[in-house]
Amino acid sequence: MSDTARTFEQKTPSEIERELDHLNRLARTLDSRFVLPGTSIRFGLDTLIGLVPGIGDTLVAAPSAWIIWRGHRMGIGKRHIARMVANSAADYVIGLVPVIGDLFDVGFKANLRNVAILQEQLDARKQAQSAVQPETGALA
Repeated sequence: MSDTARTFEQKTPSEIERELDHLNRLARTLDSRFVLPGTSIRFGLDTLIGLVPGIGDTLVAAPSAWIIWRGHRMGIGKRHIARMVANSAADYVIGLVPVIGDLFDVGFKANLRNVAILQEQLDARKQAQSAVQPETGALA
């Protein structure tokens, strides 16, 4: 069975952390890889590629969809997947508008938002699972 075919429950905590690290690196590359010199304004490949009229935002939609798909494969709930889709859809649709869309990309950072949703849900699931598992230890 390939690594991508394994469900969340079949993965070890270290495998889940590696997956989240990979998705976080991808999101940072897309949304905040570079700094505008002399400012604290961060932007990524999403903004740069989005400058190409028409095709730029469409090209960047693929890695955004990948992040959502990985969240789905990890078993994130439908409501949270819907939030992730809404973030990416807003980024895509508004990103199509010249200049305004590029400014929106710099501020909105849909991919970082989506990875934060994913991280939040996986952390909540981990806490719920650890609360259900009985404590192990010797009686004193």
